[in-house]
Amino acid sequence: MTARYDVAAVGNAIVDVISPCQDGFLDDQGLAKGAMTLIDEERAGRLYDAMAAGVEASGGSSANTAAGVASFGGRAAYMGKVADDDLGRVYASDMQTIGVAFPHAPLSGGPATGRCLINVTPDGQRTMATYLGAASLFGPDDVDPAIVEASAVSYLEGYLFDPLDARRAFAKTAALARGSDRQIALTLSDAFVVDRHRGALIGFIEAEVDVLFANEAEIMSLFETSDFDACVRQIGAMTKVAALTRSELGSVIVAAAEPLQIPAEPVSKVVDTTGAGDQYAAGFLLGLARGLPLGDCGRLGSIAAAEVISHYGPRPLVPLKELAQRAGVIAA
Repeated sequence: MTARYDVAAVGNAIVDVISPCQDGFLDDQGLAKGAMTLIDEERAGRLYDAMAAGVEASGGSSANTAAGVASFGGRAAYMGKVADDDLGRVYASDMQTIGVAFPHAPLSGGPATGRCLINVTPDGQRTMATYLGAASLFGPDDVDPAIVEASAVSYLEGYLFDPLDARRAFAKTAALARGSDRQIALTLSDAFVVDRHRGALIGFIEAEVDVLFANEAEIMSLFETSDFDACVRQIGAMTKVAALTRSELGSVIVAAAEPLQIPAEPVSKVVDTTGAGDQYAAGFLLGLARGLPLGDCGRLGSIAAAEVISHYGPRPLVPLKELAQRAGVIAA
C-alpha cells in the first residue's frame, strides 16, 4: 500500500530557546553539561531570565526530524501536545508553514506549552533544561490512526518515554503500524533517559522496534558497557536496523550483513550540535521510506547532521534536498 507520508513523528512539542554560554554559566545554574534536565515552570522562568539573547523556534527532537524530512522534499506528519495559548498557536503555524502536517487538539485549562532552554558552550556542546508543560500530557487519544496507517515509518522520541500515558501512546502507535505493515523507529534521545528506563526500553525495542537510533553514549548506557563493539553485536541481535552515531567518527549502521561505516561529512566549524541526531534521523528515515540502500540512508543522515551543526538552531537553514542532490545521493 502506498504511503501518504514518508515519516510520522511522535514526541514532545516544545519551543526551543537556544543561547550561547560559557562553561561557568552551567556550573552556576547547576546544569550537567551535555545532558537534558527536566525542570518545573518556576525554574524555567528563572533560567530563561538568566540566559543570553538567542534564537527561539518551535521544536522538540522528533519535530525537528519531521522538519528535516520536509527539507529533503519528503512528506512528514507530526503528533505532539501543545496548549491553547500563544506559543501553542505559533507552534502549529510554524509546523504547517514548513510543510509538516500537524493534526492536534490543543490543551485548554492546563499547563502552558512546553519549552526547552538550550545553552551552547564554545565547543558546540548543548546542555538542555526542559519544561515539558502540555507536552507531558500526550497520550493514546492524541495518536491519529489515519496518520500512522498512512506513514511508511512512525518515529518515536525517547524523551517521551517518561510519562506512562506516553508509553501507552507508543504502544498504540506500534500496534497501528503493525496492522498496516508499516515500520516503527525509535530514538533513545539521551543517556539519562536510558538510565531511567533501561529495562522497559529494551523490552520495547525487542518487541516493537524495526529501526533504532542512538549515539555512542546512549547505546553504551543501554548495555551498561564502555565497549562500543560489544554494543554493536548486542543491538544487532535485538532489532532489524540500528543507526549508531559517533560525532566526528561518523556512524555505524547495524543490519543483517556486516556493520556499515558511514563517514561524517566535513564541516569547517562546529557551531552548535543541537539537532545533529535529529537531522541524521531525518535523512536516514527519508532514505528508508524511499527504499534507498542503507549506505545511502546513512549518507543522507550525515549530510543533514553536517548542515545543522554549522549554525545555531536545530533545523536546516539550507534545503537538504539541494545538498543531497549536489552529493548525488538523491536524483536532481
